[in-house]
Amino acid sequence: MADHCAPTFDSLATSLGFSCSEAGGLVEFRNPLALENWTLPVLELTIILGAVLALVVAIVRLRRHGAPTSLVLWFGACAYLFIIEPPLYFPAAFGIDEHVDTMFAHNVFTVEFMWGRLPLYIIAIYPLMATIAFEIVKMLGIFRRYGALVGAVCVGFVHHAFYEIFDHLGPQLRWWAWSTDNPLNQPMFDSVPLGSVVVFAALWPMSLAFCVQWFVGRHVDEGKRFDGLQLVWLTLVIGVLASLGTFILPLPATVLGVGSDTVRGFLYAAELLILTIVAIIVLTRQWTRLRKGVADAPVYRNRFVQGYAVVYLCIMALFWISALPDFFGATDGVTGNNDPIGNLWYTLACFAIAIATVAATFTSATVRVGSPTTPASA
Repeated sequence: MADHCAPTFDSLATSLGFSCSEAGGLVEFRNPLALENWTLPVLELTIILGAVLALVVAIVRLRRHGAPTSLVLWFGACAYLFIIEPPLYFPAAFGIDEHVDTMFAHNVFTVEFMWGRLPLYIIAIYPLMATIAFEIVKMLGIFRRYGALVGAVCVGFVHHAFYEIFDHLGPQLRWWAWSTDNPLNQPMFDSVPLGSVVVFAALWPMSLAFCVQWFVGRHVDEGKRFDGLQLVWLTLVIGVLASLGTFILPLPATVLGVGSDTVRGFLYAAELLILTIVAIIVLTRQWTRLRKGVADAPVYRNRFVQGYAVVYLCIMALFWISALPDFFGATDGVTGNNDPIGNLWYTLACFAIAIATVAATFTSATVRVGSPTTPASA
């Protein structure tokens, strides 16, 4: 609808190759073979399939074991999405357009919602990535040994690694475009706003993981059962509180950095550095304990997450390999097709962290809790 076409979004849409005024209504379908390039349909298939499978596994765990944590996490991530994203797409409709201009625009994919603003795969990526990061940390026994807060920090760190592999590639392959003129997107870290690197890659999953573990996970670990109505309202509460957490956690940067991109960038980087140091120390110590066969509970396994994390990393590696010729041919950070490039070295570091954390779930020894135990699987 033309009345939804703010000037900034219209400009971004044009740069991505579609017309804002011709974008469909609440729901629109497109031919996957007619998208911008071959990576778009492969990306959305990978993410949507993973999210659906994660949901199926979560439902199975609830029905077979009475363990609702994974299901609450899945729907809590969706609740968070629908609280956070619509105001970013339609700031005028929410009365915040004097303070928040359009920050980004997604390209059009096979299934679209909200007049070309919200691809289905974006809805799916929230619960999928949250599930992968949360379950990796849970498989390593971090929550049981160190509690909800430290476990949430580790979830933010693992999520950050998986997400930034995707985040630094999207602009080059035209999965989305950032508004670099928007002061809220400054400072930029190559093709990615530093705020995205810190807030949306690390702090929001940390906030979500803490709320899920605090309100549900720790009680489930102690044997408590929840009925359906309790799970529904807890999921909604978690979505709201995780959203508040995403506002509160980056306050040092957003408040003290007002008027100075340099100060804001420094504080964002400082928050990420603190989170990284804590997570690396905790993850390394816990993995070392598991390798020695010593822990506080029987080994927990989620075979789906172990397998699909590998699938995700392989497909992202394929995308990156396909993008390297244009990446190395770029001038001043822009390819010959006028697409901005991400930071390859940072991405490689994130690949290394993601691979290491997944490998850690495979290489942990059978745990002794007084006596040898048999690993449990999800």
